[in-house]
Amino acid sequence: MTSTANSLQRAWWLKTLHKWHWISASISLIGLLLFSITGITLNHAASIEAAPQVATRQASVPAPLMEGLLALSETAEDARTPPALPDEVARWIAGELSVNVRGREIEWSPDEVYVALPRPGGDAWLRIGLPDGQVEHEVTTRGWISYLNDLHKGRHTGSAWVWFIDIFAGACLLFALTGLLILKLHATSRPSTWPLVAAGLLLPLLIALFTIH
Repeated sequence: MTSTANSLQRAWWLKTLHKWHWISASISLIGLLLFSITGITLNHAASIEAAPQVATRQASVPAPLMEGLLALSETAEDARTPPALPDEVARWIAGELSVNVRGREIEWSPDEVYVALPRPGGDAWLRIGLPDGQVEHEVTTRGWISYLNDLHKGRHTGSAWVWFIDIFAGACLLFALTGLLILKLHATSRPSTWPLVAAGLLLPLLIALFTIH
């Protein structure tokens, strides 16, 4: 009777663990592929050449908007916290150049307003000349490999991508833990299970201890 109960309990655990194992695998599959591939490209980043491409656009801030901008610039340098661009200027930039400067840190100086616009796989910035109102927007792209590498590092990706990485990491953790428990349940009939697990632990440990200084 006890043997039957143990068998039923083991079967229930196997079924439950397999269920969560494949669910976590499904959630993390694409992320695992992305992070595995970019792990290789990051490891050989020095060997992968990238030819940056630079695109520049120019425009002129309308005179009515410049009046408010110039008035704000007179007090910006003395302010403890650099003020944001006026809403009407931010809207004009979004409509004219398709650039969102809301929430960005603004650098004010006597002759220009500078907005850094860092992005994955490249860089960008926007400057407004004072007092002439000439706008220059420059975008530098370094290709898809650089873009994916920056996604791997979470560089300039924003809060949504940070949340994705946290959720993805949780799915990977669940995948690994359920896999470990499934291994434990099958270990009695598969003698090589724990030696292989131990090898997976010892190999990176030995490499780290004896080759990294």
